[in-house]
Amino acid sequence: MPTILKVTLLLVLQMLLLFPAIAQQTALLPDTAANAPISKNKPKKEGQFPWKGLIIPTIMVGYGFAAVSSQALQDFNQHIQDQVWTNNPHDQIHLDDYLRFVPAVAVYGLNIAGVKGKNNFRDRTMILAMSSILMGGTTYTLKHTIQEPLPPEPHDMGYNSFPSGHTAEAFMSAEFLREEYAGKSAWYGVAGYACAIATGYLRLYNNQHWFSDVVAGAGIGIGSVKLSYWLYPKIRRALFKDKPVGTLILPTYQNNTFGLCLVKKL
Repeated sequence: MPTILKVTLLLVLQMLLLFPAIAQQTALLPDTAANAPISKNKPKKEGQFPWKGLIIPTIMVGYGFAAVSSQALQDFNQHIQDQVWTNNPHDQIHLDDYLRFVPAVAVYGLNIAGVKGKNNFRDRTMILAMSSILMGGTTYTLKHTIQEPLPPEPHDMGYNSFPSGHTAEAFMSAEFLREEYAGKSAWYGVAGYACAIATGYLRLYNNQHWFSDVVAGAGIGIGSVKLSYWLYPKIRRALFKDKPVGTLILPTYQNNTFGLCLVKKL
């Protein structure tokens, strides 16, 4: 196994092991310390469009689009593939099929452990559902519109490489965790993004996507969460009017399939 993969996986495992310790330490903080502002900047007004937060995701998605028609960027994709796969034959590792979900699951695990995030159960679940719909709908549409060929191995032939859905979901999950716990500790976001970066790397390591697919997928995942946190307050006022909700039926999108998810607060 290449050294870089060993280091990446070790980093992720260390971050995951840090979760319980971080949660325990944060839960023991006094309320005044836990709720203290983390910067002197003025808080962002509710309803303000997240222009600044969307700059980097937009650049990442733009890079992916550029690579579809740029020979120079396609050559770079090929160079990355040669270094990671062609010149270094190895078995695939399917950890990315599960790692992409870890940060989002951690949000609910931390709440069960008593470490409260930014939103209550109803609101964070709705935001996650909205993010999933935006992310899934965008990746599905682009895959079937752009029809970029997959890397030649291990696939026989396929035309749904752009963008990487696994990576989009991983970075959506990581940004969701960061948003919910940014006021508690930066380590939550670090741990979430470690999982997301490892997922993106494993898509290359397993030769499932080109480098530009992974970059664009990451941008879509982050951007979907940014937009959902901006849109949700408007939807909340229209639908709930701050009434408590213990059971939600939400639309889902996974592996090119739409469905429904029942979420009940116990």
